[in-house]
Amino acid sequence: MTLQAFALYGVMSMLAFALLLVMIRLIKGPTLPDRVVALDIISVLGIGFVATYCVGTGRSAYLDVGIVLGLLVFLGTVAFARYLERRV
Repeated sequence: MTLQAFALYGVMSMLAFALLLVMIRLIKGPTLPDRVVALDIISVLGIGFVATYCVGTGRSAYLDVGIVLGLLVFLGTVAFARYLERRV
């Protein structure tokens, strides 16, 4: 096992552990904004998984998927913020 493979497995396991913690926050979150922030973090972790996969395999085509996912998440967060602003 090379050092790069060991580092990639370490990064993937840390991202998976962070995903587990965020899922707990998503389920346990007392308010709606807590759950939306948890969903936002889940998508950021998904982008992290895609970027780590790209580094591990050397395929840069999947980085476009991460960029599009980031843009969609940003638009969703802005839409939710506008919804909360009008609701209050």
